[in-house]
Amino acid sequence: MWESIKNFLRRHKRKFFVTGAVFGGAVLLWKFAQWKLQQWKDQETKDCLAMARRQHHFDSNQRTCNMTVLSMLPKLKEAIRHMLNSEKIVEALNKKPENRVDLWKELKIVSFCRTVASVYSTAMLVVFLRVQLNIIGGYMYLDTLPGKNGMNKERVLATPEVQQRYLSNVQYLLNDGMFSLVSAVKEAVTNVLASMPLQKKLGLRDIERLCSSIRCQVEAAKLGEQGSGMECTIHPLVRYMVPVEEDDGLGQDSACHILEEQLIISKLMLETRDMLESSDFHSVLNTCLDIGFSRVLDNMAEFFRPCAGSDLQSSGPSCVQLPLAKIIPIINSQIDSICGDTPNPFIQELLLMKCVKDFAANVYEAFSQLPPDPTHDP
Repeated sequence: MWESIKNFLRRHKRKFFVTGAVFGGAVLLWKFAQWKLQQWKDQETKDCLAMARRQHHFDSNQRTCNMTVLSMLPKLKEAIRHMLNSEKIVEALNKKPENRVDLWKELKIVSFCRTVASVYSTAMLVVFLRVQLNIIGGYMYLDTLPGKNGMNKERVLATPEVQQRYLSNVQYLLNDGMFSLVSAVKEAVTNVLASMPLQKKLGLRDIERLCSSIRCQVEAAKLGEQGSGMECTIHPLVRYMVPVEEDDGLGQDSACHILEEQLIISKLMLETRDMLESSDFHSVLNTCLDIGFSRVLDNMAEFFRPCAGSDLQSSGPSCVQLPLAKIIPIINSQIDSICGDTPNPFIQELLLMKCVKDFAANVYEAFSQLPPDPTHDP
């Protein structure tokens, strides 16, 4: 019996080996497939958690940005009021001085300047803070990651000191930048309105054309030319948000003496300038400005409604005209709706615009990505 079994095994030895090899290979393949599937599931779970974590951080960053814009509006409004003090002119007019005509002409210029400057400054503040807070937000997110592709895990780039110093650059917009902006706006308004008599009647379309003429002059200036002779693509309003770029003095001899914090802030400012020079920034800022000036005209439309029983009642406000002297108080008060305290429909509209949200997401996405790991390079 045992001899027959041995003979059977000897005769079918090859078949047993093949069958065992196939069965064993199938088991190993099944185990490998299970391991790869589990590995894929673990990676998917990890990626989903990381995505949810980054989305939560991004949403929190946008809420912070919105609150920062709203908190800075009073200071922005006060800066414009201080530089363009129409209340002082009105107070002088109430005393009925002999130079009333000259005061009215001055009030005409100042009133339009206040409204135009308020639209420019609020739009720039909203978009500029979106750039700043999403750049630093991306750095802060990277600092929370456990590993940074070979970088020192203990090294934090966006320290509280770096955040404070970098974000304090918005003060330039509220101080020196605002002063330069008001000067440019005043020059443009004077060119457009100086010769216009106070008795001239204007409609909403006329005011729209005046605003367009003022905008053309304010935004027509170029920031010089590049070395190649081509016009620079920097938006003309960028000069009011950040100082003109100068040599940082970071030469080879002095670089070793510069603190790491200063180098990080210098890098942040260079990246900020790159974003301000992008076509996306130009597009978003121009859209915000268009909405701002449209909001001004919408606010003024209620003062151009025809009187009851008038022949123009069926035509609407577009056909009503008012003397420039009566338009001046209306345009002068627009700063309260453009830069007013919360709830501010105009600011809320800017903050909730799709293009502003998409732009913020793109900036955050660009600066919250880990750099490529040099150890994985071929």
